[in-house]
Amino acid sequence: MAYYQPSLTAEYDEDSPGGDFDFFSNLVTKWEAAARLPGDPTRQVVVRSGVVLGRGGGAMGHMLLPFRLGLGGPIGSGHQFFPWIHIGDLAGILTHALEANHVHGVLNGVAPSSATNAEFAQTLGAALGRRAFIPLPSTVVQAVFGRERAIMLLEGQKVIPRRTLATGYQYSFPELGAALKEIVA
Repeated sequence: MAYYQPSLTAEYDEDSPGGDFDFFSNLVTKWEAAARLPGDPTRQVVVRSGVVLGRGGGAMGHMLLPFRLGLGGPIGSGHQFFPWIHIGDLAGILTHALEANHVHGVLNGVAPSSATNAEFAQTLGAALGRRAFIPLPSTVVQAVFGRERAIMLLEGQKVIPRRTLATGYQYSFPELGAALKEIVA
């Protein structure tokens, strides 16, 4: 979701502006431009994904150990939105885009239910039967990841899959609690 500018209050859908405020937003803009086939009548779909949650690695691979040890908690203030999607739904959106001829343009590959980072931490802790109250300070995040990459963790966006839903895609994991319980089971 690096395309959309971080905000604690703004809500972004597929038609919202973005892509021109920092390194990562410019990178997404360039990737999307490189994927366009100028003058080609081929139907094109771009999926902008949130944090993909699934078993066996990725974001969850980095988070599970501290949370299982009872050392998990929000990143920074925890107030930033955390656009997420279950890997099964991301695969489902991609399949839907391939099979449904009416789907075209940009789709937000995020779950329809929003969560802040603090809500995500609490829900993951609950799914594991652990408390999740130890915050990861922003200074530590910046020291480990560098300023540019830390922004992606410390500042978020409330991203809505308005067009994704309008195309008729039915989510298997629209709610964070059910998604996390399935992943950690």
